Amino acid sequence: MEWVLAILLGAAVVLLILSFVKAKQSKVQQEQHIDQVSFSLMDEIHQLQQQIKRMEIDAEITAQEAGVSPQESEHRALLREIIDLHRRGYSYESIASKKKITVQEAESLLAPYGKHKVERSKVAQ
Repeated sequence: MEWVLAILLGAAVVLLILSFVKAKQSKVQQEQHIDQVSFSLMDEIHQLQQQIKRMEIDAEITAQEAGVSPQESEHRALLREIIDLHRRGYSYESIASKKKITVQEAESLLAPYGKHKVERSKVAQ
């Protein structure tokens, strides 16, 4: 009987040690996988940043060739923000208050762009 208990205790110790070894191997594999994913994400972010830089430079070149003044580019940025707010479902009054312009100015700026699909998601009821 004593031999059986000793064998069972020895087997339990061996299994415990094996489980720690397997857990450590699994942890190392997970860390390697996380590193690979991290490196691929960093590479994609770098590529996106390079594309954005190229687009900004192209836009600057196009603006320079077209003779667009800085005032016009400020107006264009304001118009872009107003259109974005309108497409997300903001009212003329809220757009006007956010951008510190009158409601009539907001309506006149948005008039050429007509009605667009609202991008705000609908909540399920």
